[in-house]
Amino acid sequence: MALTREQLAQRAARELRDGFYVNLGIGIPTLVANYIPEGTDVMLQSENGMLGLGPFPFEGEEDPDLINAGKQTVTAIPGTSYFSSSDSFGMIRGGHIDLAILGAMEVSEQGDLANWMIPGKMVKGMGGAMDLVAGVKRVVVVMEHTNKAGDSKVLLECRLPLTGKACVDLIITDLCVFEVTPDGLLLTELAPGVTEGEILEKTEANYQTSDSLRTISLS
Repeated sequence: MALTREQLAQRAARELRDGFYVNLGIGIPTLVANYIPEGTDVMLQSENGMLGLGPFPFEGEEDPDLINAGKQTVTAIPGTSYFSSSDSFGMIRGGHIDLAILGAMEVSEQGDLANWMIPGKMVKGMGGAMDLVAGVKRVVVVMEHTNKAGDSKVLLECRLPLTGKACVDLIITDLCVFEVTPDGLLLTELAPGVTEGEILEKTEANYQTSDSLRTISLS
């Protein structure tokens, strides 16, 4: 069975490491804040000028002055700090963010990323994605494996305008996990109940299968 949005966030949260400074992109990645492993101390950073985001607030407890870059209400944790957007991008461009977890429209087998616009459709702006993929130490993409038409989003080459080239380190989809290696994509994990045949059918990109292929664990 394909992973739900919440399960995708849970799997992505396993990439967090103690002491990391982490930026979460808009969409599914924002849910990662609710699944930080117990005992793991990470600081979540937002491009709009907040370091120390907590989980999403419960209904009725929202503070409209506390929002993330996607304009969603968030909570603060002890030690949270606030600063200008320019300082926030200084952190990103200066290489001080350890990990970015981003959504995507397309990813290529070389790790190219397209996640900011579809030509002919309204574009709100590229946000911080281009700075993130250029300045962050590790980039993890979280997305559905296919689009609404059922076409693969893991491609030989991206067809949409690129956010960055060869910038993605790990791809987590609702069906599987690919590592992006110097030799191309490596299939390392399958969602429970998903077969290798289904991945082959729904993936345009070339990939190799790990000798230690395993089932995605969410615990």
